[in-house]
Amino acid sequence: MSSRRQGWRFLLSRRWVSYFVLMVIFAIACGFLSHWQFDRRDERVDENHKVAVNYDAEPVPIAEALPTRDAYSDAQEWLPVELTGEYLLEEQVLARARPKDGMPGFEILTPFRTNTGEIFIVNRGWIPTGAAQDDPDHIPAAPEGELTVTVRLKPGEPEIPGRSAPAGQIATINLPTLNEWLGGNVYTGAYGLLRSESVAAETGALTPKPQPTEGNHLSYAVQWIIFAVIALVGLVYGIREEFRERNESDPRVIAARKRERERKQRRGPSDADEEDALIAELEQEAGAGAR
Repeated sequence: MSSRRQGWRFLLSRRWVSYFVLMVIFAIACGFLSHWQFDRRDERVDENHKVAVNYDAEPVPIAEALPTRDAYSDAQEWLPVELTGEYLLEEQVLARARPKDGMPGFEILTPFRTNTGEIFIVNRGWIPTGAAQDDPDHIPAAPEGELTVTVRLKPGEPEIPGRSAPAGQIATINLPTLNEWLGGNVYTGAYGLLRSESVAAETGALTPKPQPTEGNHLSYAVQWIIFAVIALVGLVYGIREEFRERNESDPRVIAARKRERERKQRRGPSDADEEDALIAELEQEAGAGAR
């Protein structure tokens, strides 16, 4: 064994080539997952910014915020807008499968026709499912007649193929679908979360202000990078150990092991070494006593 000297040729073996391939795949996966977590954090930062800028802003007329019925930009999310007109009480629907605080429920969607004739979908809050049935026990009634409402803009939801709902309910807040149901003239770029009404009326539970948070995305992103580094360090350590095993007579290996022994002597015995020595001593005493 001491005369062996094979150099680095062992790295061309099938086993080590497999290790390198696995390392590359693992590093790519870690990089992808880390990048994904950084993107998720950026999304949360952007959401926090929109809440900070828009949520408590002064309401603007809907014609100013949304000059056309399909107008809307992501930067307008949570922006308060003001509308004057009347609710279309007979056209109200419930958006189903809306959990809140661990409870199933619905969101009340009441079309609001403005004085200029456009229809805007207003979310008047959340209500729970019934005590003995899926349908809610009570649906707060929207006020009748002309009034002014203030809402916060939200983007519509995509349609989910295959998801259906019973009469009077919808599966998603898909604005183009609601536009068809109501015969056109509906704002399809955004709907609104109710903020206030000029006429006092009962509502569902209104959406609270989101609390700013970035979540754990940054720490997860860094962890994936650390995992890749640990794997690389482990691979390098394995290469070094096998090189030393296969090249015991190499002057570089002999010198490296000599340096390690010298460093260990300078540091003195570690706690583990002292424990091993104590255990060995106790075992010897026990063996002597048995004899």
